[in-house]
Amino acid sequence: MAIQRGFVCEWICANDSSLVVYGMRTRWVSLACVDGRHILVDLSPHGACTLLGVPLWEVTNSVISVAGVLGPAVARTAPGPRPAPQVVWAWRRLCRSGGRIRVAQLAAEVGWTRRHLLTRFREQIGLAPKTAARVIRFQHALRLLQHPERRLSLAGLAQTTGYSDQAHLTREFRALTGATPLELAAGWPYRGGT
Repeated sequence: MAIQRGFVCEWICANDSSLVVYGMRTRWVSLACVDGRHILVDLSPHGACTLLGVPLWEVTNSVISVAGVLGPAVARTAPGPRPAPQVVWAWRRLCRSGGRIRVAQLAAEVGWTRRHLLTRFREQIGLAPKTAARVIRFQHALRLLQHPERRLSLAGLAQTTGYSDQAHLTREFRALTGATPLELAAGWPYRGGT
């Protein structure tokens, strides 16, 4: 068994000897990796909402067995409830913006109040829109950091991805991964690959 320090920022179902759900994350976690065969399925939050059929805030920042989420519904063949089209649209809009759109603007674009968007988004995505934007902005910065041939300075990376400055970028990386951007880049095993 190998211990790996890392983060999971998207819904992932992993299968080694049992099926587990890694909920959307807002902080880093140490994950135990068992040698052997694994299947990873990367789900969008709205896909996880439909598949699991539970409010996603229940599995945010968690690693739990699918049976623990679904209980007796593990054998069900019908999908769970579909997320509201406005929530799916808001999620995609946040992703397209790199997490840089304001929640008030997002709410206005879907025709809901901020409070209603927050409630529905948290239930169906797992995070509040502002927190989801934070994770999306981080993921964008991480993708840019992973490509050394296109590497920006940390100040340039912060500016490109919507952080106020290099210190803000570094604080967010440390909060979400437990490492600074340079520490993470130095230890990244998958540079330039998919």
